[in-house]
Amino acid sequence: MQFDEKWAFVCKKQEHCGSQADGWCGDSWDHVAFDPEHRLVISVVPGKRTAENCRKLIEEFRRRTQGRIMHLMTSDDYPSYKVAIQDVYGSRSVPLRLAQPERGRPRKIIVKHMPPGLNYARICKQRKNGRVVKVFVEIVFGSEASIQAALKRSRVSRAINIAFVERHNGTDRHRNARKIRRTYRFSKDWQMHDAMTYFTTYSYNFCWPVRTLVRIDEAGVHHPQTPAMAAGLTDHVWPLTEWIRVPLTQLS
Repeated sequence: MQFDEKWAFVCKKQEHCGSQADGWCGDSWDHVAFDPEHRLVISVVPGKRTAENCRKLIEEFRRRTQGRIMHLMTSDDYPSYKVAIQDVYGSRSVPLRLAQPERGRPRKIIVKHMPPGLNYARICKQRKNGRVVKVFVEIVFGSEASIQAALKRSRVSRAINIAFVERHNGTDRHRNARKIRRTYRFSKDWQMHDAMTYFTTYSYNFCWPVRTLVRIDEAGVHHPQTPAMAAGLTDHVWPLTEWIRVPLTQLS
């Protein structure tokens, strides 16, 4: 699983937002959880680049994956991911015996234990004069041996990276003209910006055949697949009308 944030802006650039009335203007970031094996967007949380939105992404991702432990999670060096993953996946424990202070109340220390098998690494980039001069990997949770074992089981890559979610960022900018970096088509309203973010991101899962997911049968016939088909969520490419008409809650 790969996490990343994608920048855009609403109404005007952040440097022109000086007053409190500009709370719904300026920078807007899409916090994205991406499955590189099936090219599937698991969750997206649009909004400001804050620790709160980062935690919302991890919580939503954990809920949608039913709490399963991923073999390997990667992100950039945004520090909020480490805190969010530790809070959401870690189990709390309080030591039985604590050293008592001479004065005041006894100290209460809470320790977070990460579940076995959870591996998390991040890609750190050093920049100089706006250019990347060095890239290195930092292992946050797990060990070198467990991460290498996870990479051997991977169907898409043998290296720690966030290249797949970064490539999807380019695809999403292509499909949503509001997020092209230099454009006059930027969003003028925050709610409409969020609505289009959800629309283009999640319709991509069911309605957008991905070239690298094409399945070739024994007769040599090419069958296009969407990320949802590759993940086993559906058996056909959905037209946009079908995706729009599916109710949010299926009634039994």
